[in-house]
Amino acid sequence: MHPIASDTDWAARARAVFPAGGLGNFDPSICIASGHGARVTDTDGNTYVDYLIGSGPMLLGHNPPEVIDAICAQLPHGMTFFANNPFAIELAEEICAAVPCAEQLRFLASGGEADMYAMRLARAYTGRDRIIKFEGGYHGMSAEAQMSLAPEQRANFPQAIPDSAGIPAAVAEHMLIAPFNDIDYIRSLLAEYGPQVAAIIVEPLQRIIPPEPGFLQTLRDEADKHGCLLIFDEVVTGFRFAYGGAQALYGATPDLCTLGKVIGGGMPLAAIAGRADIMAHFDKSKVGAENWLMMLGTLSGNPVAAVAGLKTLEILRRDGAYDTLRQRGEEVMAMTRTALDASGHPYQIVGDPTLFEVVFTETPVRDYRDVQSSNTARAAAYNASLRANGIFKSPGKTYPCLALTDDDLARTQSAITAAARALS
Repeated sequence: MHPIASDTDWAARARAVFPAGGLGNFDPSICIASGHGARVTDTDGNTYVDYLIGSGPMLLGHNPPEVIDAICAQLPHGMTFFANNPFAIELAEEICAAVPCAEQLRFLASGGEADMYAMRLARAYTGRDRIIKFEGGYHGMSAEAQMSLAPEQRANFPQAIPDSAGIPAAVAEHMLIAPFNDIDYIRSLLAEYGPQVAAIIVEPLQRIIPPEPGFLQTLRDEADKHGCLLIFDEVVTGFRFAYGGAQALYGATPDLCTLGKVIGGGMPLAAIAGRADIMAHFDKSKVGAENWLMMLGTLSGNPVAAVAGLKTLEILRRDGAYDTLRQRGEEVMAMTRTALDASGHPYQIVGDPTLFEVVFTETPVRDYRDVQSSNTARAAAYNASLRANGIFKSPGKTYPCLALTDDDLARTQSAITAAARALS
């Protein structure tokens, strides 16, 4: 392996070659050199308990031996072929058997690609142009997805606000923005625009915000009523919440779903899956040239990612895997409550034991605006203290993983206690 120089100013080198000094994903002031289990070490030699875990894909922890062995066994036989391979077929079979909506699927290299294709596929299938998405919902980097993801100014629904430069104004005309968890609003929106709507795209758990009882089923019922498709973005929740994803946990089945992160076992892999009659639009022989949706990807379904995904899913099928994951998450939630209750600051722990975050507010969190109205300065101070005390995490999410040990949890508890005291 190429040696990593410990006496190098990596941040300065990054600033010279990367715009804004980073890869665009995370705080560029930190440079990670290695990860093992539930810990990562930076280029300065600092070790952290990792609750970022690559933004979700490392559900088993870093460098799980069985997954590494599977990858190493495949490497001498080829890394990518731009053609069918047995492992991609086997992985597709396993996903279709596990995920309720999945009759067929296509692989891609990233979740953002999958979301983009899902919206395009809905338009091809329905012959309609408009897409409903929820304010604050993350669906990748396409022009459609970059509408009202993180608007700095509030607009009246359903107006779409672009989050990035370079997006044509016409894109906003085809996007309808709704507040998450508002059943009455989605009904009224579809009553007005229903015949124009190709699909509703939603994260079943939006970032960290759970759906209220009946919300997802209402989306299912309203989509059926108005002849549009329901898309679950399960790039994050797929195979994290349950073996069949959030749709299996919550009991609401979409027409299409997107998957990523966990299904590649740490390698670049994503998928769009759904009903066979919808997926038929990827088959020109079935739908004709006018209705065919072209889809190409140089690394889509490559055998290295496929074997990593197959081994990861095999491990997740073992007895007790999800019970252990949820237990670990619940332990971190409990130690957070104990520390923050003592601090006296109002807060909510929002999410699921497999993915959650602290929001400093007295108000129940139902949607994006509730999060934005919270004490974000206090949250920033809390997260900065966690980092200083050896916890590596996103400013807005906590991802537990199966590799967490008792020692990791003890260090986590110490850091949470220190961070809560620092707020006081």
